[in-house]
Amino acid sequence: MTTRDTVRIAAVGDLHCTKNAQSLQNVFAQAGAAADVLVLCGDLTDYGTPDEAHLLVRDLAGVKMPVVAVLGNHDFESGKADEVAKILNEGGVRVLDGDSCEFLGIGFAGVNGFCGGFGTHALGPWGEEMIKTFVRGAVDEALKLETALARLRTPHRIAVLHYSPIRETVEGEPVEVFPFLGSSRLEEPLGRYPVSAVFHGHAHRGQLEGRTRNGVPVYNVARPLLERTFPDRPTFRVLELNRDGGDHDASPGELEAVRRG
Repeated sequence: MTTRDTVRIAAVGDLHCTKNAQSLQNVFAQAGAAADVLVLCGDLTDYGTPDEAHLLVRDLAGVKMPVVAVLGNHDFESGKADEVAKILNEGGVRVLDGDSCEFLGIGFAGVNGFCGGFGTHALGPWGEEMIKTFVRGAVDEALKLETALARLRTPHRIAVLHYSPIRETVEGEPVEVFPFLGSSRLEEPLGRYPVSAVFHGHAHRGQLEGRTRNGVPVYNVARPLLERTFPDRPTFRVLELNRDGGDHDASPGELEAVRRG
């Protein structure tokens, strides 16, 4: 356990762990050397199979710090998301789905999230029942996130998502797929509670960071985006927070210094 005045959080999403992929053990070892908590932002597996979940647990076996995660759309592909989450939880990963946890004085609230679009272009619950059901999925995820944030009493709250709550971090993707990369409905709870930062994945070709309407920093930590942006760096992002609730720091230069160290 850290004895410093700060806590370092390493975050990455879209691992897409599968039997034909390269082992992630080295990435996790580097994260363990650079941070105190590891956050995984969904698409932990490629096809959402129990075998892939077991492979990820194997790669995480050497990680000694707390690991917090949410599932992504790929983790639901085979209809075995509950089993995937169970395997990960039994392997020491705290999988969040509308609930929260606390490590080293930092509170984490997590949901998968959902799609639907952003701002005035967000899909509304009008017309066919199928459309209303689709929109309800985003509303339900937003309500789960709000409930999870409300439970926390820590100086810092970190929101962990797979889908983006803002348009800014999906810019760079084809505009046609924006509605399937996140939802503004996920942003609403972030304005009702003091949140220090948001991590999400899913937008492989999006932007590294943006801010909510209330100024909360949002970090897109999709692994393909980090690999492309920092080809000579470990594929995770590090955020450093003061344990007393003071200002956090995530400037790119200092992040790179942390990762090299």
